[in-house]
Amino acid sequence: MSFKLLCVGLGLLSSLALAAETGVTDKTIVLGQNISLDGGKNAYGTAAARGVRLYVDKVNAEGGVHGRKIVLQVLDDGNKADKAEANARQLLAEGAFILFGSIEGGPSTAVAKVANELKVPFFGPMAGSPTLRRPHQPYVFPVRAEHREEFRALMTWGKSIGLTSVGLLRADTEVGQAHLENVRLIASELGMQVAADLPFKGEVSDAQLDQMVKTIADKNPGMVFNHGSSGLYQRLVAKARAAGLGTSFMGVNSGSTQIAETLGPVARGMVFAQVVPNPRDRKHPITREFQEAVRKAKLSEGEYSYGELEGYLTAKALVTALRANGPDLTRASLIRTLESSRFDLGGVNVRWAPGDHEGSRFVDLSIVGKGGRFID
Repeated sequence: MSFKLLCVGLGLLSSLALAAETGVTDKTIVLGQNISLDGGKNAYGTAAARGVRLYVDKVNAEGGVHGRKIVLQVLDDGNKADKAEANARQLLAEGAFILFGSIEGGPSTAVAKVANELKVPFFGPMAGSPTLRRPHQPYVFPVRAEHREEFRALMTWGKSIGLTSVGLLRADTEVGQAHLENVRLIASELGMQVAADLPFKGEVSDAQLDQMVKTIADKNPGMVFNHGSSGLYQRLVAKARAAGLGTSFMGVNSGSTQIAETLGPVARGMVFAQVVPNPRDRKHPITREFQEAVRKAKLSEGEYSYGELEGYLTAKALVTALRANGPDLTRASLIRTLESSRFDLGGVNVRWAPGDHEGSRFVDLSIVGKGGRFID
């Protein structure tokens, strides 16, 4: 065999080796993203998706990851768990390398079920559900902190200002019950009481919301917060304020920007737990990097929201792992890389280990100030 033919043959074998894993070629890496967009009506989902796209476009413009461009295949689950499961199966059947970047607890848990069943990594669910970490999910790699840590931060702050009792708006599901148990556990640790459990199912009518407001008035918790469902929560807060309740309403990160914008002056003084830094400040390297990316993409400063930053940071975490993996990329090698790595994403640290896929512990508190701006 001539030297020229040998080189051609080796080059062909190399290309075949690079393309051996589903969703990976010598030119591309295909990510399957199921996300709750609700046809554009889910404000946090669309913000997170914009943040993901912002980072992916930036990486691709710079040459990709080890010469491979990232291709996003995106399906909308409409915030329905059964649709999320079907979407995850479809994305993998159509050749996605991994599953990536869902939001909302129910849909993310459904995607995790598929990932574990088919033994495919599910990276970066942007949801705080306890089911994504406990019991241990070997193929699920969250980035953001879970709701339990947000609850703890809110309740610790509430206790520091003299509040002694808590109310929780939660879904009437197994996941919602798990959130309630976490709140009860933290309350016990802090010497507080859970005074009002506010479960809901499906679509909630104004009459049902009125009953929740009555429950809050009767039980008189010092503070109330949610585990998600931002649209429902802002309706509850608006009704409670219209009824004259002086309860300290607080919230978790998801939908915080949208709640503040929708409620307007009513939201002033509300405290929110955040799982990424304030996207408008410049104290962390990740926020400075994010703001520069927004400017270079010629987007408006309106894109400086927590949702955009969470999407951006989640995509950055994945790309950092892909780079650390090296060019010989497989699902198995990516899992090995993740379980042996700690990454500083610019002031937000993430880690995963065998049997412990914690991700980030970053939780900050912000208060809604004048004009709906968040103040740390």
